[in-house]
Amino acid sequence: MPYINFRDKYKLRARVGAVASWSALVAVGALTCFLSLAVSAQQAEPKAAPVVVQPGAPGRPSRTLPPTTKAMLPPRSAKDAEFMQGMIMHHAQAVEMTALMPSRTDNKALLLLGARISHSQAEEMKFMQRWLEARGEPTTMPMAKMPGMDMPGMNMPGMDMSHHQHQMLMPGMLTPEQMDALKKSKGAEFDRLFLTGMIQHHGGALTMVKDLFDTPGAGQDAELFNFATDVDSGQRAEIRIMQSMLDKKP
Repeated sequence: MPYINFRDKYKLRARVGAVASWSALVAVGALTCFLSLAVSAQQAEPKAAPVVVQPGAPGRPSRTLPPTTKAMLPPRSAKDAEFMQGMIMHHAQAVEMTALMPSRTDNKALLLLGARISHSQAEEMKFMQRWLEARGEPTTMPMAKMPGMDMPGMNMPGMDMSHHQHQMLMPGMLTPEQMDALKKSKGAEFDRLFLTGMIQHHGGALTMVKDLFDTPGAGQDAELFNFATDVDSGQRAEIRIMQSMLDKKP
């Protein structure tokens, strides 16, 4: 049996290990060099200019715009702030109407509807106030901008208009006489006056939304657009509910 020199075996193993390590280093070096060349090639390639495409109108082709084209937000319309200011005033009367309910009716379905209207419109008023404040706009509509204020004699110096007179200027809002009748009624009569009055009131809000979107350049703010469309759909749904309740009454 041949003699095994463990020292030579160790040296051989070390030499084989060194060769293996060297081969590994060469392989790693080659890979690194390849990756570096690939990255350099990518960096050397000119970056493709971004393509800006403007969708065409219905039936018209799209247009490719220069790469320097920048997106621009539409300018805010004065009508946007007027809409929010007017709708705050409009909502305030609806909350005032619902506040009369607990002492004047025991109609559970109507009380639930009133609580829903009161909560939603109070929350919407807070949103509208925040929206106006964030844009440096007053939360109340200046009298000079109120609908009807350009009528002869309406804005004479020293003229003092009451809160109810202000309210009369907004579409669908109850007149002082309607509010007085609602306050003096109870039971079934209150229910009828409340439902007819709130249907009228909600209809006015729909008119305000329509006026907003019919005004060129108005309603383009994303938050305002979403809010106005929610008001429109929500109040249409509540009108249907109230009309159904009214139709069921004897």
